[in-house]
Parts: sequence; structure tokens; C-alpha cells
Amino acid sequence: MTDHWPSDRSVDVASGPGPGREVLVAQRAVYVAFIGSGFGFASWAARIPNLRDQLQATPAVLGLVLLSVALGSLIALPLAGMVVTRLGAARTIMIMAVVLAVGLCTVALGYPYGIPPVVAGLFLIGFGNGTWDVAMNVEGAAVEQRLGRSVMPKFHAGFSVGTVAGALTGAGMVALGVSVMAHLLAAGLVVGVAVPLAVRGFLRVEPAPESSAKPHHPLKAWTEPRTLLIGVFVLCMAFTEGTGNDWLAVAVIDGYHAAPALGPLTFAVFLAAMTLGRWFGPGLIDRFGRVPVLRTSAVVAFIGLMLVVFGQLLAVAVVGSVLWGLGAALGFPVGMSAAADDPQRAAARVSVVASIGYTAFLAGPPLIGFLGDHVGVLRALTVAAGLLALAILIAGACRPIQPAPDPSGADYEVEPPSGHQS
Repeated sequence: MTDHWPSDRSVDVASGPGPGREVLVAQRAVYVAFIGSGFGFASWAARIPNLRDQLQATPAVLGLVLLSVALGSLIALPLAGMVVTRLGAARTIMIMAVVLAVGLCTVALGYPYGIPPVVAGLFLIGFGNGTWDVAMNVEGAAVEQRLGRSVMPKFHAGFSVGTVAGALTGAGMVALGVSVMAHLLAAGLVVGVAVPLAVRGFLRVEPAPESSAKPHHPLKAWTEPRTLLIGVFVLCMAFTEGTGNDWLAVAVIDGYHAAPALGPLTFAVFLAAMTLGRWFGPGLIDRFGRVPVLRTSAVVAFIGLMLVVFGQLLAVAVVGSVLWGLGAALGFPVGMSAAADDPQRAAARVSVVASIGYTAFLAGPPLIGFLGDHVGVLRALTVAAGLLALAILIAGACRPIQPAPDPSGADYEVEPPSGHQS
């Protein structure tokens, strides 16, 4: 007999036969936050070739310019817990949407004058998007808890929808001959206006109950073993996802000597599988429990990755790409849900998990590239297989918890594992 997700979690779930209007409004607002984040990020990324040509940047110089986005995110993420704790998720996203919009406008207006204003604008985009990311995951977890069912992966599917919309819009702007300046100014206006208006529908922040317990500093989350293990789990799954995003098309073309068009096509299959996994995966979590689904997902991703690397036939690699995408779909969003199990500590813990997890997106591409120079890109992908093996072992850290504020320092209790979560 399987335990359903609501009985696995020790969080407050809205009473009554179904979610109230406030929760449904908040759910739609969270979707807009995720879609808006993806749209804003993809809008500038779609114009990278134009920026490169205007700046006359070599690949090495362009890489350093783009590193400013990662630097902004790396500074923002560890601080985001304190920001969200102090300001709340809605106000944080309002501010960071404006910061990201200012970054887009800075790039739009500054790129004719050289590299420094572009670096400044990209840093603002990275900083705004990093803090925004933590805030929307915290709010997404709160909505998920009020709904009493898994929904976080669907929010992350919304982010994917936003990136596709941003990329397609960018392609359309290029095809129509719209300038980088006009395009990014318009994108900044959309993000800076639409998202702050939408997040006004977030859940009302309830005042914290009076307690004699000593308040917990957000940075204390960096000392919690469970939180750190969830961060490592998310890092493993993010590396797996990011490796597919960055290198799958190249690996198929180089490793299988496929036609140039088949690389992007295989990548599209991978993305479609991951989007489907995020949309339909919550039903599996509700039915079978969080940990069994995460472990199974990591196993499926492992099998898919092995088929891609050692399949020898392109058709086998395509099948492997489907399994890889399906298996990689849930790790990142469900890890965020696990970090936010206790609403009182959600902002701090999501900040820690995001900080650890996002290092995979920073370190992954150069690591695979370095190994690829020596053993080929296809064989270099096996690094992700090793991390998937680790993810399978530590997935139990994501088991739901029971909030238990305790002045002695025990912030939470892990629920006794059910038969299917051992």
C-alpha cells in the first residue's frame, strides 16, 4: 500500500475539500514568476551572437563577458535567504524583476559603447535572477503545501516555457531586423511591469507565532547536514541536466558522426522529455512518495546517459536522450521543495540549496569541455553518471520533515520512513 504525498508531509495544508481562491490566485502568480524569469533570461541570451559581433569579441573574451552573469548569481544566491526572510517573496521578486529589467536596459543602451556597460548589465541580470529564483521557489513551495499535492515541477516547466518564449521572440526579432537595443528595452519593460503586478497575488504573509525560542539566523542553514545533503543532491541532478543542455547536441554530432541537424534535433527530444517529466511527474510523487520517485528518476537518467554514451547506434542514443531527459526532470525542482518543507526556515534553506546546486551550471561546461579535449565529448559525459550514482545514494535526504522549532537547536525531525521510502 503506498502513501500519498499529503500524508508524507508534516506541513499545514489548507482544510476543506479543495484549495481556496487565494491559493489558486497565488498558484497562477507563481507560474507568471517562473515564466517571467525564463523569458527575461532567454531574451538577452537570444541576442548573444549580435552582441558578440558588435563587441568584436573573441570566444575567450565573450566567455569572460558572459561570466559576469554567473558572478552576479553566485553573489546573490547565498544572500537571498536573508533578503527573502526580511522582505518576503513577493516584495523580493518585485525588486529583483526591476533589477533584471534595469540590467536588460543597461545592456541595450550600453553595448554600442563597449564591454564595460555590457558586463555591468549582465551582472545585474545575474544578481536579479539569482535572488528572484530563491524567492519564487520559496513561494512555490508555500503554494504546494497549501494545495496539499506536488506541483513544484510544473512551476519549473513554466520556466522552460518562458525560456522557449524568450528564445522564439528573440529569433523573431532577429528575422525582422529589430535592433538589439529596441528588443532588450521592450523585454525589460515587459519583465519590469508584468511580473511585479502578477506577484501581488502571492499568498499573504502570516505573522510568525510568538515563541520563546531564540530566532534562527538565515546563515545557520549552512550548518544543517540535511540541507547540505539536499544541496549536493540538487548539484548532482543540476549537473546532469546542465550537461545535457550544453553538450548533448555536440556529443551526438561528434560521437556518432551525425549530420549537423541531428544534434539539435536530439537535444530537442531531450528537452521535450524533460518538460513532460516535469509536467506529469508530480502525479507520481503524490502516488508513490518523494524519495522513491527521485531515486527511480536518477536511475532512469543513469540508464539513459549510458545509452547515449555507449549505444553505438544513433537511434539508441535518441532513446537514451528520452530517458535522460525524463530522469533529470524532477531532481532540481523537488530538491527545492524538500529544502522548503519547513515554511519558517524555507528562505534560508532554499538559498543554501540553490547556492550549492547552481555551482553545477558554472563548473559543468568547462569540466566537460576540458575532458572532451582528451577523451572526446561523448565519453566525457560519463562524469554525470558518477554524480547520478551519488544522487541515488543520498536521495533519502529529501524525505519530508516535520517542522519542530526547538531552542536547543533541533530545527526539524525527519519523518519515520514509510515502507516505500527506506
